[in-house]
Amino acid sequence: MKTILIIGGGLIGVACALRLQAAGVQATLVDPGDARRGASYGNAGHIGSEQVTPWSAWSNVLRAPRSSFGAGGPLDFRWRDVALWGPWSARFLGACAPARFARGRAALTSLLAQALPAWQRIADLAERPDLVIPHGHVTAWSTPRGAEHGLAAVAAAQWGAASYREMTRTELARYEAVLARPPEAAILFSGTGQVSDPQGAREAMLASFAARGGEVLTAAAARVEANARVTLTNGAVREAEALLIAAGPWSRALMAQLGVNTPLIGERGYHLHSSETNWPHDLPTTVFEENFIAVSRFTTGLRATSFVEFGSPDAPGDERKWRRLRKRIGELGLQFSPKPDRWVGSRPSLPDFVPAIGRLERAPRVLYAFGHAHLGLTEAPITSELICALATDKSPTIDLQPFRVERFG
Repeated sequence: MKTILIIGGGLIGVACALRLQAAGVQATLVDPGDARRGASYGNAGHIGSEQVTPWSAWSNVLRAPRSSFGAGGPLDFRWRDVALWGPWSARFLGACAPARFARGRAALTSLLAQALPAWQRIADLAERPDLVIPHGHVTAWSTPRGAEHGLAAVAAAQWGAASYREMTRTELARYEAVLARPPEAAILFSGTGQVSDPQGAREAMLASFAARGGEVLTAAAARVEANARVTLTNGAVREAEALLIAAGPWSRALMAQLGVNTPLIGERGYHLHSSETNWPHDLPTTVFEENFIAVSRFTTGLRATSFVEFGSPDAPGDERKWRRLRKRIGELGLQFSPKPDRWVGSRPSLPDFVPAIGRLERAPRVLYAFGHAHLGLTEAPITSELICALATDKSPTIDLQPFRVERFG
């Protein structure tokens, strides 16, 4: 393969474009140009090597009522979009079956084992090793009851290649400078980390891609064909030897044009981002579990993220979510800008919470990489290595059978 068209300019598409261009495949990246619309822009920046357990688990189904937005939790459904998430939910329940759950966990374990090293490799490829901060992350609890339940849950769970230990009182005391009061208890994970800034990482990879001769088209794909022919919304037509669909939640419509019914949904998250902060750069991403909020320090400031909202990826933001997120920030006592940046964007989620990565059986010139749910940033570099192996007729480093889109029938 000598040429490829890549549909989608989020972290998955950009990482694949850079990796393919560096491998000698002339890549053209088709990107609508609105960096803010996808999860690549607004995520928590966490490299979640520990997240080997799929969300499609009966424990999450049983926890859903008390995790609902109405009960103060992060989970919500846009009722006007029930036609989207209703059928998806039925498939989600099917994916909770013990055998399917076990297969999903095994697949994620194999993929995430190389997540952090793959990030370091692509940062080196972009000549920006500073993009990756491998200082782990923290899960914290503010109350004795929360700590008791949280520590027990951590001990019972599987964490893949990551490891953890309970933080000391001296380590917890560091939070006194940035919180109203330090956590009651917390776990420090190792083998995980964060990027210095999600959008900065994307821009660095794009710059390296362009410097290597890669082409970026600011456009959207209106139609894709099995022969790797793409018609853009401006009427222009482009062709290549291969096509990669990596358009996040918008991949569903493109796959339908190829005769593939993909149960992909937009699972939306929200953030508030403050350029004003006293959170130290070396204090890792911290998940305040009882507050349903994750906090990350980037080069551009402090970001607080939350919510799992099922619905259309193109729906307007819900003002209630930003108000509640602001309330949580106040409860924690975080120093924050009075007028922070507000964002909402969609995570592309499949019912079994295992991404789709592979070559389309009915159309071998079509590759695909989407459905990474909450782990798009985490899995972008390792996904790019797997796609590059397929595109250059090499053996992928892991078995891609569990990631086939055809598993959905």
